[in-house]
Amino acid sequence: MVLDRLGRTLHSALRKLTRTAHVDERVVKELVRDIQRALLQADVNVELVLEMTKRIEKRALEEKIPPGMARKEHIIKIVYEELSTLMGRPAQLQLKPGEFTILLMVGLQGSGKTTSVAKLASHFKKRGFKVGIVCADTFRPGAYEQLSQLGQQVDTRFFGDPKAKDSIKLAKKGVEQFKKEHLELIVVDTAGRHRKEEALMEEMRQIAKSIGPDEIMLVVDGTIGQQAKEQAAAFKTATDIGSILITKLDGTAKGGGALSAVAATDAPIKFIGVGEHLDDLEPFVPERFVARLLGMGDIETLLKRIEETARAEEVKPADMKAILAGKLTLQDVYSQLEMMGKMGPFKKLMQMIPGLGVTIPEEQMRVGEEKLKRFKVIMQSMTPEELENPKLLNASRIRRIARGSGTSETDVKELLKQYEFMKKMIKKMIKGRGPKFGPFAKLMKQLPKGISNNVETKGASGKSS
Repeated sequence: MVLDRLGRTLHSALRKLTRTAHVDERVVKELVRDIQRALLQADVNVELVLEMTKRIEKRALEEKIPPGMARKEHIIKIVYEELSTLMGRPAQLQLKPGEFTILLMVGLQGSGKTTSVAKLASHFKKRGFKVGIVCADTFRPGAYEQLSQLGQQVDTRFFGDPKAKDSIKLAKKGVEQFKKEHLELIVVDTAGRHRKEEALMEEMRQIAKSIGPDEIMLVVDGTIGQQAKEQAAAFKTATDIGSILITKLDGTAKGGGALSAVAATDAPIKFIGVGEHLDDLEPFVPERFVARLLGMGDIETLLKRIEETARAEEVKPADMKAILAGKLTLQDVYSQLEMMGKMGPFKKLMQMIPGLGVTIPEEQMRVGEEKLKRFKVIMQSMTPEELENPKLLNASRIRRIARGSGTSETDVKELLKQYEFMKKMIKKMIKGRGPKFGPFAKLMKQLPKGISNNVETKGASGKSS
């Protein structure tokens, strides 16, 4: 993944800075050259790169260092701030509970618009909103079937007519239907156009006139890089209520170019697509995006994902309380692995943890993910009694489990070893010997409501706190 490579290159440049004994003008200029190289390889516009890196160099050499901050930390802060500015300003799509919002989706053919419609539906449904999808694409063969199937996958209301020819009437009918059902978000998909933005904009105007959308969102393909600027600029001129969703940022050499090019037009980027899975959609917050690139992580997004997944899985406070009291079973471990799998790819979760996403080698990340999958298969070969009480696992049972799971006895023993390690870590945490600050400490303080309020932990004295 090339955006991963951008992150690794930027992180490497900052690590070189932190390992330098003395920061002088030569070190700053070398850092600037490394950043320029990384951004140009990611297809960011040359002029934008030069302007930004000049600001970094000037600030790093001339700006007064705040009290209590080391010079290296100050320079890293400057890089973070300037990269965040390069990527644009934050702009969120805010829905009002109990009120309906109409979102009209437009985009060129092949931009990933239809999939993005389903991703948006899933995103807001998980946040408790009632969502409906309207298929107003009467142009592309198979559009109705594709969106209907995606609607089923995200379990949301769907409206369309495969025989309809008039997209404007179809859009209006769908919106009226969902208004009667009191849905809170109505996402209207339209036909993509090939190259000619004029046709795209004209259809947008006609449908918008008939349904009165609260917002029109342009879907831009991240693989087109700097060319995204033309689409964003034309769109921004055509509508005052426009926003941008950039797709395919997970595996493109031009992702950085597309983001910075759109941001340069001052068109608000509200979402980014970061993978093929229907959960791979994120509200675009430049500071968080850049933090992940630089290896600073994104603990806030991780916490939100944990809370949403816990809510969807109906995690019982009593179960969490038992785990945090040290009563961890293999069944609990299995349940947590299942939940983690629903939160998204292992690699993306690691990128949200400060210092891990860009420092763990690609191969090591892959091996770790495979190992977790193997552990799940092993636990699937155990009896309910063994999952609840791992002490039952003697040599003969381990042999049976290894044969049943298609793994080795060593693999089974490694799982048990990791299980014991997890139990020890939880006990340390309960006794107050866990981290007092940092991402994990913050995560523990922000357990989902209904769970954290019902957890009794013990401080160092052994008394309930």
